[in-house]
Amino acid sequence: MQKLTFEQAWDKTISLKDREKIHEVFLATNQKKNETIKFIPLWQAKNHKGELLVTVLIHNFSEQSLAFHNNKLHYLTSNNEIIAEHTFSHASLMLEPETSMPWTFIFPTIIKQPSAAEIGKLVIAD
Repeated sequence: MQKLTFEQAWDKTISLKDREKIHEVFLATNQKKNETIKFIPLWQAKNHKGELLVTVLIHNFSEQSLAFHNNKLHYLTSNNEIIAEHTFSHASLMLEPETSMPWTFIFPTIIKQPSAAEIGKLVIAD
């Protein structure tokens, strides 16, 4: 059975409003279909450096732990155009089997400016 967890720093700092939204999204999307990993977009923003911050709910539906070590991710439009891409390694990003957790990926370079109205999709690059 899928469970929702928060990384320790998130758990201490996340607002009640954001926690409730994440919990609602979790309840609506926590059913395993054919995928072992699924990214559910929550929101996007830019920081003071102009980097793109993409917050997603990561579902690890597999029976194995999931770690990010040199994983290239693409952030795409609904037409599969690349908005941003970057290779991520996060020692603190470890998902136990059948666990979901929110996370923010920071893309230092933006290839195509995202529409403010459209939330893209995050995928692991082949």
